[in-house]
Amino acid sequence: MLECLKEEIGNTRSQAERVHQKAEKLLEDRHVDWSEEKHRPQSNAVHSQKESMPQTPTFATMFSSSGYSRHLYSSGENCGGLFYHDNNLVSGSLEALIQHLVPTVDYYPDRTYIFTFLLSSRLFIRPYELLAKVCLMCIEQQRLNEAILDKLHRKTMHQITQNLSRKLATLNQYEEVLTKLNASVTDRLTVLKTKPQSIQRDILTICSDPYTLAQQLTHVELERLSHIGPEEFVQAFAHKDTYDNNKTCFNDLKKTSNLEAYVEWFNRLSYLVATEICMPVKKKHRARVIEYFIDVARECFNIGNFNSLMAIISGMNMSPVSRLKKTWAKIKTAKFDILEHQMDPSSNFYNYRTALRGAAQRSMTAHSTREKIVIPFCSLLIKDIYFLNEGCANRLLNGHVNFEKFWELAKQVSEFMTWKQVECPFERDRKILQYLLTAPVFSEDTLYLASYESESPENHIEKERWKMLRSTILTRV
Repeated sequence: MLECLKEEIGNTRSQAERVHQKAEKLLEDRHVDWSEEKHRPQSNAVHSQKESMPQTPTFATMFSSSGYSRHLYSSGENCGGLFYHDNNLVSGSLEALIQHLVPTVDYYPDRTYIFTFLLSSRLFIRPYELLAKVCLMCIEQQRLNEAILDKLHRKTMHQITQNLSRKLATLNQYEEVLTKLNASVTDRLTVLKTKPQSIQRDILTICSDPYTLAQQLTHVELERLSHIGPEEFVQAFAHKDTYDNNKTCFNDLKKTSNLEAYVEWFNRLSYLVATEICMPVKKKHRARVIEYFIDVARECFNIGNFNSLMAIISGMNMSPVSRLKKTWAKIKTAKFDILEHQMDPSSNFYNYRTALRGAAQRSMTAHSTREKIVIPFCSLLIKDIYFLNEGCANRLLNGHVNFEKFWELAKQVSEFMTWKQVECPFERDRKILQYLLTAPVFSEDTLYLASYESESPENHIEKERWKMLRSTILTRV
């Protein structure tokens, strides 16, 4: 059966993509609970095989070193093309790392190694090409092409194919729902422009309780997170292999739609907050909406929903909102100042990172599902992973893969994988969720126009912009 699989990989592109998807599934299934892996004992029999086939150290020892130097391997231990320093795998040739992935009679790779290599190897080799190499190695060393084993292999492959089909069907349904939601928002926005009062309601009419809204926002966040695969964080930044300028990894199979949808959700929430604030005509109503969102943001912080928290703060700090000085004068901003301090970008978001570590620690010792919730600030997480990806993609001077950087990336992504698997403990409110996902939001120009209509322009530049916006936006309607 594996021989057939190997032939299929070489025959057609569509079949290669199916193999690629199987590799994606293997990556998802090999996701490691790092906290559990720290305490996993290794048998004496496994340790005794170090000379013939070096064992990958556990995750805890991998991160106990003081730091990484690209020259560590020169004084390290060379084991079959893999270089160790203080018993830590720090680099190796791509072929040696692939060989290290394949079990033998007396060797089985650590789960941490499997997850780490499958995650980052795509920077240098396509997953379906990797699977083809692994298949060949298995066939050669374990004689898997013998007829007596074929029946068992067919049964196993049938089960794998069925499971894969179910997961792909679920993912396709989710993407179809996202498409329909986007279409619904577009239709509602068209109606809003022509008949504003016939469709637009405000958030306070839909949900007057800020704690309930924070809980429903958490529902949206966890649902969107649950569909993001670990490979998307690597594929989002895939570029030309620095070692082979003629090879572009994943230019043809780049799939990051769920990660992109999550970023779009953050932007939507920010604009929804700004729209809700700028839309009311009366100043006291605008002030009430601002106070409402401050309470929502504070509850998001308490829950551990940092992404919605930052989206709300971003919406309230947008220029069309922040310029409403008369409105802000009616608000006690002490609570908002505290939230802004927590998400202050200075010192590389030190305050936020401290709060995130606290939430992560709470999650590890949680006594309830609510305490397990950790939803990181998405944009900063992506930025952190981007720089880790850059380190992974750069080979060492001798052409070896920098595996210590692989570990750093895997640690960050695996932590995210743990957080995204938490089930939301709050009761769903379909009406509120529908509003959050489909209510029309103003564009930046429309926000400015609404802001100027609420509080008149204060200087010549604002007056000129107001006239321009009125002539362009209102004439379109």
